[in-house]
Amino acid sequence: MTVAARTPTQQALKRFWRSSPGRAGLFIVTAFILLAILAPLLAPYNPTKDRNLRARLKPPSIEHVMGTDELGRDIFIRVWHGARISLRVGVFAVGLALVVGTLLGLVAGYFGGWLDMVISWLIDIMLAFPSILLAIAIVAVVGPGITNAMIAVGIVQIPVFARLARSNVLSLKEQEFIASARALGATNARIILRHVLPNGLSPIIVQATLSIATAILDAAGLGFLGLGAQPPAPEWGVMIARGFQYFTTAPWISLFPGLAIMLAVLGFNLLGDGLRDALDPRNVR
Repeated sequence: MTVAARTPTQQALKRFWRSSPGRAGLFIVTAFILLAILAPLLAPYNPTKDRNLRARLKPPSIEHVMGTDELGRDIFIRVWHGARISLRVGVFAVGLALVVGTLLGLVAGYFGGWLDMVISWLIDIMLAFPSILLAIAIVAVVGPGITNAMIAVGIVQIPVFARLARSNVLSLKEQEFIASARALGATNARIILRHVLPNGLSPIIVQATLSIATAILDAAGLGFLGLGAQPPAPEWGVMIARGFQYFTTAPWISLFPGLAIMLAVLGFNLLGDGLRDALDPRNVR
C-alpha cells in the first residue's frame, strides 16, 4: 500500500511542530492574543476609570494579584488591557513596513538601474540611524500619540523588508522559470506578483514575526519617553514610566509591565525561530 506524499504545507507544519522553540512561541503568542481579545469581556475593572485611593500602592495580594498603582488601579487589569495596545501597535506597524518595504524591494531588485540606486540609497540613509532614534525623531515632528507612534515604528521597519525583498528578487529573477514566464509574454507585474513574490515569501514571513517583537519594544520605548500612548492609557511603556518614581517603594508597578514586554518579545522571537526552521527548504527532516 502506497503512502500519500505530504504536501509542502504539511511538511512545513510537521517541521514546525518538531521545533520546541516554535511550539513555546506559539503558545505564548496565542495566550497574549486570547488575553487581548477577552480583556473587555472578562476584566472585572476598568483599566483607566476604576480608582480606589484607599488601596493605592498596595503590594500583590489575593485581591490584586499584581498590586495597585499610585491611583489604586489594579496592575493586573492594566497589564491585561495593555496587551491589546501593544499587539495592535506591533501588527499595524509591521503590516505597514511589510507592504511598503516589500513593494520597494521588489521594484528595486527587479528593475534595477537608477530606480534600484535611488531606493537603495534611501534605505541606506534610514539604516544609518538607530531605529529607536529615528522613531523618536518622526514622533517629535508629527506629535506624540499612539497612532503617530505606530506609524513611526512602521516607517523605521521599512528598510528591513525592503532589503530582504530586494535580495530575494536578485536571486530569483535570473532563474529559468522567470525566463520562461517572460518568454511566454507575462507582464512585469504578473512576474513579480505571481512568480517572484511567492517564491521569496518564506523569509519575509519569518522577518515579519521577528519584527513584531521589535515593534513592541520600540512602542514601549516611545511610551516610556512620553512620545507614544498617553496616560491614562494602560500601555506597558507608559506604566513603566509612571511607576519609575515609586520603584524603591512599589517596584511591582513597573516590574509586571516589564515582564509582560519580555514575555511578548520572547514569544514572537521563539515563534519566528520555529517558522524559520519550518519554512527553510533545506530542512528536510
